[in-house]
Amino acid sequence: MVFCNDALAGLHIVISGGCGAIGVGIVKKLTEHGANVTVNDILSYQLATARLSENGIDMGKINYVKADLTLADETNTLVKVAREQFGSIHVALCHIGMVIPKPLLTYQAEEWDETMAVNVRTAFLLGKAAAGSMLEDGVKGQLIFTTSWVADVPWPEIGPYNASKAAMKQLMRSFARELADKGIRANAVAPGIVSVGLAKQQWDTDATYRARAQKAIPLGTMQPLDSVANAFLFLCSPAADYMTGAVLLVDGGCSLYPMDNA
Repeated sequence: MVFCNDALAGLHIVISGGCGAIGVGIVKKLTEHGANVTVNDILSYQLATARLSENGIDMGKINYVKADLTLADETNTLVKVAREQFGSIHVALCHIGMVIPKPLLTYQAEEWDETMAVNVRTAFLLGKAAAGSMLEDGVKGQLIFTTSWVADVPWPEIGPYNASKAAMKQLMRSFARELADKGIRANAVAPGIVSVGLAKQQWDTDATYRARAQKAIPLGTMQPLDSVANAFLFLCSPAADYMTGAVLLVDGGCSLYPMDNA
């Protein structure tokens, strides 16, 4: 990636879900380019810091805060602790997410509620708390949301996830619209079928899923984690300073057209 190693020097970035398969890659990229990062997840401190450290992340640039961001009080505490450690927040990455892969008609109401709470409620609460801190500190900052190409092209057997990502996209645009005159921007990254985590597991173990996914990716291969991290690096950098209300689609072409089942 053609960015100087100090491209994010002086920035304090908060990320939710930073210990997940994609989150770790994002955190590594941001710290390698000079940012201090407050990482949030629900893992214990020992497990979280071990995971970050074993992935080669500079722990001197990390502040880990365990918190359940479906709860407003814990979200506010995350922001408070983040500011105490690294000062004003410049960018908040509303990244945490979950998916329960199964046919829509087999979903229970409780599973729908859990998906919406983890994917949308947390994004609202962190976005609100982080933007409030930016206003208090006089920071012209940015909120960045992790959406997906499935916000526009529904993928089979993850219906609530599709809906949650569409909701997150509109939430991002609402933040962008309401906060623009206050100097706070909001954007989103929409990855494709990334070669880590659950998608990689399904690719490796489920022949039907793999055939459908191969057909759905015009570029032909699963998305490298680094391509997702590079998108966040760009949006966090001064190169994206005139962007707000935008979705940076980095999906290998998955969203170009809907796919039939393989």
